[in-house]
Amino acid sequence: MPALQLLFLACLVWGMGARTAQFRKANDRSGRCQYTFTVASPSESSCPREDQAMSAIQDLQRDSSIQHADLESTKARVRSLESLLHQMTSGGVTGTQEVQEGLQGQLGALRRERDQLETQTRDLEVAYNNLLRDKSALEEEKRQLEQENKDLARRLEGSSQEVARLRRGQCPSTHHPSQDMLPGSREVSQWNLDTLAFQELKSELTEVPASQILKNQSGHPRSKEGDKGCGVLMWVGEPVTLRTAETITGKYGVWMRDPKPTHPYTQETTWRIDTVGTGIRQVFEYSQISQFEQGYPSKVHVLPQALESTGAVVYAGSLYFQGAESRTVLRYELNTETVKAEKEIPGAGYHGQFPYAWGGYTDIDLAVDESGLWVIYSTEETRGAIVLSKLNPENLELESTWETNIRKQSVANAFVICGILYTVSSYSSVHATINFAYDTNTGISKTLTIPFKNRYKYSSMVDYNPLERKLFAWDNFNMVTYDIKLSEM
Repeated sequence: MPALQLLFLACLVWGMGARTAQFRKANDRSGRCQYTFTVASPSESSCPREDQAMSAIQDLQRDSSIQHADLESTKARVRSLESLLHQMTSGGVTGTQEVQEGLQGQLGALRRERDQLETQTRDLEVAYNNLLRDKSALEEEKRQLEQENKDLARRLEGSSQEVARLRRGQCPSTHHPSQDMLPGSREVSQWNLDTLAFQELKSELTEVPASQILKNQSGHPRSKEGDKGCGVLMWVGEPVTLRTAETITGKYGVWMRDPKPTHPYTQETTWRIDTVGTGIRQVFEYSQISQFEQGYPSKVHVLPQALESTGAVVYAGSLYFQGAESRTVLRYELNTETVKAEKEIPGAGYHGQFPYAWGGYTDIDLAVDESGLWVIYSTEETRGAIVLSKLNPENLELESTWETNIRKQSVANAFVICGILYTVSSYSSVHATINFAYDTNTGISKTLTIPFKNRYKYSSMVDYNPLERKLFAWDNFNMVTYDIKLSEM
């Protein structure tokens, strides 16, 4: 380096603050001339050792690697932001639509889940209400059974003395038997209505073969098999089960066919009402018997007013039923689904005043026979004895009325055949009987012992269908029929 340049460099260093700079000229070991200058460090008092230098270098390299990684991460974020910015500037509309569609899809899924939860909530509420209703029905049944047990205890207490007195031959005197009476049977009159046991013992005292229940005046039995005219009940066959209810609401109810069908209904059209619970309004209609047996209704009627008990019937295209918690009978025309007439039965007990022995608010029971429409009930004036009235099927006016001497709460059910009222002795005994008959033509009551089987031990409805010549019954969830035989009238 020329001396002038070295001098300039030394002056420059001196100007920058190196006040201790030295410049000299000397030969090296090989004899060559060398110019050197020395400048003291402004920040370091001494030079670092070799190992310290290597550690510093490694620290610098590590810091450099960390800074490089941070730089690469920053570059990646910048590229992502640039891509998003590019999408927003060049294709913002499409991107927004896709986002909106995604949000709408998620919102739809949430709405569907909400609807499912609401549906499940409603189903649980319905199930809960059904359980409450079933609980109320079971509690009512329990109360009725307890009452029956109490009644039975009272009957047994009074029966022992009555049986002893009757066996000694001290039966109350009766009228002379009429020409219609069989030897061994007698006309029943002036019963003590306050003593249930007295009436129930009648079927035990008089055993008359079915073939000789009644004789004509010449003394020959009135019986002709296959005869389709009116007659006196002689025999009831074994129950035939057609259908079994699926739920607790079908423990008891009423089912029927129209013995005088009108268009558009036929002899096969069947109606069914489950009567467990409150607010009973649904009437299930089946166009064919096969539909009824399989449980597929063709139509469901919703009555304008709730009905009560199992006493409803269908006759000449109309459903006749008792309004809930009232003594009113209504005529509901099935084809037009309108109420055509309603009538209050004068003095009739209702809502548990004078039911049949099994309860069920069966104070008012409608019936149909060959001559038309009837109503079976009781009043305070008759002290609980059965009253039978003939009804006009158009306007429900009472045409004729008979007061019997059969206490309503001492029998399980009743029906009418050819103007004769028949009663069933028990709703729960498998081997029950048709135990009383009241003839509206003569005004005479008779005791009977015609076997009647409650196969399922809880018959809540027994009705007569004059067209099919059968008894229809509802026995503990089961809808059954009974063949019958009548004597020639």
